[in-house]
Amino acid sequence: MTISVLDRTEAASLGQLHDEAERVDEELLPCRVKNPELWFAESPADVEFAKALCQECPVRSLCLDGALERREPWGVWGGQLFLQGAVIPRKRPRGRPRKNETAA
Repeated sequence: MTISVLDRTEAASLGQLHDEAERVDEELLPCRVKNPELWFAESPADVEFAKALCQECPVRSLCLDGALERREPWGVWGGQLFLQGAVIPRKRPRGRPRKNETAA
């Protein structure tokens, strides 16, 4: 039962985002005119570029609010990077950890 309630909430939130986006000139929506894979990129530079593109988007706050509500598993939503449902400041490249991190 909880799952169906969550499904309805998610659909309404995404629907509201799409409705608002339809009222705006498509050229102002970077996620619709740029390569959609950019918002789910592996490269930290691409992720930062996608975040920068979102800053002038007229539906950015609605996109971010919906992503927070849905706990998006990953990607750039509303100018923020999501990983496992939480906003993270930036994507770190693969490789060795920082020298100042302590081993657990």
